[in-house]
Parts: sequence; C-alpha cells; structure tokens
Amino acid sequence: MYKDEMIQLHQFLVYILKYLENGYEIRMECDEYLGLNISPHHIHRTKAEHKYAIFVLSSAISEIIAKENSDTLPTNVVNGLSELAKRSKKEMINSQTIKV
Repeated sequence: MYKDEMIQLHQFLVYILKYLENGYEIRMECDEYLGLNISPHHIHRTKAEHKYAIFVLSSAISEIIAKENSDTLPTNVVNGLSELAKRSKKEMINSQTIKV
C-alpha cells in the first residue's frame, strides 16, 4: 500500500473513532493511539509510523466495539489486531534504526 493510501485509511479510522466517541466512553481504549501523537495530517511522518498508528487505532476501535457489543465482534479479531500493532511497532523501530 502506498503512503497516501495509508494516510487515507488513517483518516477513515479517525472518522470512525469520532463517530464512536458520540455513543461510547472511549478514552481508556484510545490512550495508546493518542499518545503516539500521529494524525493523518502529519504527512511528514513515515509510512511505517502511519502503519503503526493505523493498527493501534484499529485495535482500539475493535476493543470499543467488543466491549459494548460482545456478540458482534469475536475476541480473536481484537487479539489479532493487537498482535498486528505489536508487529508493526517492531517494523517501525527496525526501519528507524536502519536509517540512522
């Protein structure tokens, strides 16, 4: 996936998060994403950083949905997205280490 496509996906997930914000208490699930300080508007950030932010945000969204509607989202989806976020973080760290 190209960087601009990742940024578009990142923006779409932010829209979903804002939609969920109206009906659910989401602060705790989003702490990790908010702590990243990476938004879709930060186009100067690397593709790896946006990829990591996407997986962290996806994981947070899945946790919110699973918590509120336990019958609609299987736990393996939540766990899988969390695992993808961990792997993506390792890739991001490796890519930053190689460039330095």
